[in-house]
Amino acid sequence: MAAVNGDDKPLQKISDAFKVLASVAQDSKIADMELAPFSRACTHVCPLFGCLGIAFMFAEKDFVAKVQDLAEASNSIKTLQSMIDQDVQNNCVRTAGSHTRNLLRVKRGLDMIRLLFEYMLVAEGSSLRDPASKAYEKALAPYHGWAIRKAVSAGLYTLPTKEQLLVKFNEDEATARVLMQNYVTACTPVLQYVDNLFISRDLGTDW
Repeated sequence: MAAVNGDDKPLQKISDAFKVLASVAQDSKIADMELAPFSRACTHVCPLFGCLGIAFMFAEKDFVAKVQDLAEASNSIKTLQSMIDQDVQNNCVRTAGSHTRNLLRVKRGLDMIRLLFEYMLVAEGSSLRDPASKAYEKALAPYHGWAIRKAVSAGLYTLPTKEQLLVKFNEDEATARVLMQNYVTACTPVLQYVDNLFISRDLGTDW
């Protein structure tokens, strides 16, 4: 299980990494986003799921495994575009375990964390139950079966408080708010960029 230890600063890492990706996604002069920095940025998100405890244990395991697949793929595939085009050519886009399918799942995990931060930034009180529930319902629940949705619902009662989560992040509230907003802002164009890769190839994203 991914975890945050010692002086690790996961919020700072994802803020920095996704700012770089966002600059690529928004630069019309850059044709392709490289897979290696994308997958490295996603590895920094992995510990965040672990900090949420058993409620998102399945999501964490699934996200970590698929990020690892993309990281391994980056050893031989240079860009997100070429990775998807290779799967299209091999007629395996929707095949379980394909890089393209895994990319779509990773994108949803990134969106889950983005939404969680969005809701946390406007929520009152210390409970994460409502922000986490809303983020899950929007980003992941539509693609999960009844058993997983039920497990997540039950696990929401075991979530850490906001204060406990910030301790795990090794941040105080002031710095955490800035870094969470940085991720929300930077992640948005990156998610749109990935969506466009699927849409431009008529692959759809609702599967």
